[in-house]
Amino acid sequence: MELETVRIEKPEDLNFILGQSHFIKTVEDLHEVLAGSSPVLKFGLAFCEASGARLVRRSGNDEALMALAVKNARALGAGHSFIVFLREGFPVNVLNAIKQVPEVCRIFCATSNPVEVVIARTEQGRAILGVVDGQPPLGVEQEADVRERKELLRRFGYKL
Repeated sequence: MELETVRIEKPEDLNFILGQSHFIKTVEDLHEVLAGSSPVLKFGLAFCEASGARLVRRSGNDEALMALAVKNARALGAGHSFIVFLREGFPVNVLNAIKQVPEVCRIFCATSNPVEVVIARTEQGRAILGVVDGQPPLGVEQEADVRERKELLRRFGYKL
């Protein structure tokens, strides 16, 4: 077995969700969940098929985000993995609905941070072992940091 990391290529401010599923139906079901979540959400998704034709399947409502999803899915090359890029919305707005899609087995991350995906390569293929999401902490929040965190959540509309 060989280990490697694959950096997710994306603009700094773009959010994405990386997960694993078990069936080609994932593409259409994820599309329906995302399209039904918000009339303004822009998204592109790609799914690495693990058997049969073994194609990178894709869908979305934004051509640039679909192309970015395909590019990253091809770089990952891990069977039954999927990646979704989001604009005009956040993962927190769609994550529970995505987790409820029957084909979805797990979510590795949902973030806008820089991410490295840890990949294992065997004779059979490639697997996602985990992710490095962002960077390590530099300290522990103090009272001013707590106030700033709470203000940020209220400014985004997540808390009253």
